Amino acid sequence: MPVAGTLTQEDQESVARPILDAAWKTILFNCDCHSFEDVERQLVKAIRCDFERSKRIAWEVHTQGSAVVYEGVRERCEAVASVLEDIRLVVQVRR
Repeated sequence: MPVAGTLTQEDQESVARPILDAAWKTILFNCDCHSFEDVERQLVKAIRCDFERSKRIAWEVHTQGSAVVYEGVRERCEAVASVLEDIRLVVQVRR
C-alpha cells in the first residue's frame, strides 16, 4: 500500500505521459526555392503567429539553416508540418 502523498508506479507513468507526449517539435529547414514572403505567409497560417514573428523565424531559418517553429503534442506538430509542406517547405517532426 502506498504511503500517503506518494504516487504508485502507475500514477507516476500517467502523470509523466502528457509531459512526454508534448515533447515534439516541428523543424523548418532552409531552402532556396521559396521567397521570404512565401515562408512568412505560410508560417502565419501554420503556427497562427503574427507577421513580425514569422519574419523573425524565417530569418532564423535562413541564417541558421533551420529553426524549431512549433513545440507541442505530436498531432499538432504534424498538423503544422502539413501546412508548411503545402508549399513544399522542408520540415521534420521529431522529439
